[in-house]
Amino acid sequence: MLSRGSDVIMSAAVIVKFSELVRLLEHNGFKLVKEKGSVRYYAREGWEKLIRIDFHGSKEVPKGTCNAILKGAGLRGADEER
Repeated sequence: MLSRGSDVIMSAAVIVKFSELVRLLEHNGFKLVKEKGSVRYYAREGWEKLIRIDFHGSKEVPKGTCNAILKGAGLRGADEER
């Protein structure tokens, strides 16, 4: 993990579990706003997009899914190396 000001961001090579990804979002100010079954939506004040996570607890998040969630949450830039 890398730190950027008060935000914590993930490097692209790290394998994370869904529970760790949710903890990362919550650490960066995102709050659970809606839940239906295993689908959770997170929002942060000042951030217009909802972040959708199909939560599966201790399962590993696929690399592409993780990158898309982090990019959508503004925790990984589009210009970062893959």
